[in-house]
Amino acid sequence: MQNDTGVSFLDATFRSIYPQDLESRQQAEARLRQLTMPDWALGDLMDLAVDLAGMTRSLSPPVARKKVVVMVGDHGVAVEGVSRYPAEVTTQMVHTFIRGGAGINALARRAGAEVCVVDVGARDDFAELVGHPAFLAKKIGRATANMVYGPAMTRTHAVLAVEAGVEVANQLAASVDVFGTGAMGIGSTTPSTAIAAVCTGKKVSALTGRDTGIDEARWRHKIAVIEKALARNRPDPKDGLDILAKVGGFEIGAIAGLIIGAAAHRKPVVVDGFVATAGAMIAYKLEPFVRDYLVCAHRSVEPGHTALLEQLRCRPLLDLNLRLGEGTGAALAMHLVEAAVAVLTEVATFTEAGVSRAD
Repeated sequence: MQNDTGVSFLDATFRSIYPQDLESRQQAEARLRQLTMPDWALGDLMDLAVDLAGMTRSLSPPVARKKVVVMVGDHGVAVEGVSRYPAEVTTQMVHTFIRGGAGINALARRAGAEVCVVDVGARDDFAELVGHPAFLAKKIGRATANMVYGPAMTRTHAVLAVEAGVEVANQLAASVDVFGTGAMGIGSTTPSTAIAAVCTGKKVSALTGRDTGIDEARWRHKIAVIEKALARNRPDPKDGLDILAKVGGFEIGAIAGLIIGAAAHRKPVVVDGFVATAGAMIAYKLEPFVRDYLVCAHRSVEPGHTALLEQLRCRPLLDLNLRLGEGTGAALAMHLVEAAVAVLTEVATFTEAGVSRAD
């Protein structure tokens, strides 16, 4: 898709993405080193405060308006039996999200965050939800193709999926300070593991986890399915769109786009677990500066997630053995985002408090 200048929509968005602001980072660090506590006593929380200042170009980073965006897509590879759950669970969970009864709803409410559900690739068209304030229809296709027998989608559809995510970020940016990423789609850890294998060069067997609690036989079968898909499609590890098209998912592409769009608006993005981080990796492949806007929420139990975090050089804030997805880890980490800003803006310096410094 191109605009009137002949520049593609994505390229125009990339041109709006810049690194964190160095001056804001330096000012935030200088203040934090003067607070009434031993030097850098709150560790990673203070590092996060510096990042937030750099992302937002502010010593009072706005973080009050939080929204977890749950991208939804079904996967053709699910017919290979890689998950314990049937494909119709995707549709059922979307309705649960909208009713407010899912794990992400409970945790988002506690974090003061709203939940927005975006259909980019589900089998269901959700006609009855169109117009609901918590639902956006951005469908690219009704599930991906089975990547065991060829590409999961065309390159054009990969571009459309990423663009859909950027469009969501653009649509919501005026009313959101902090984005959270979430995903829903049965079978989604299979393409995520394939993406991790392509991007890290590690063996599929070292990256494949138990996901929804699969047994040994299904775990070995899942490894074989992913290896077959990679051998058939041969994704180019240097080309994010090629990886996405051949072994990705519509919701993974849309997460990448959401991250790209948020970075263009200088908004922090709290990245959830394995599937969301696969989307972050695609975004990073397309525009490396997006990394400056990532807040890595947690380390899930999926081994592929740890490998992707290492590749992105992101240190997760939490390690709670989570494996639900939906954006639940992002919702939990939003408490820490607010805490980091509170430390930066509310704790007095030694001078302000009249407290003696250490010698």
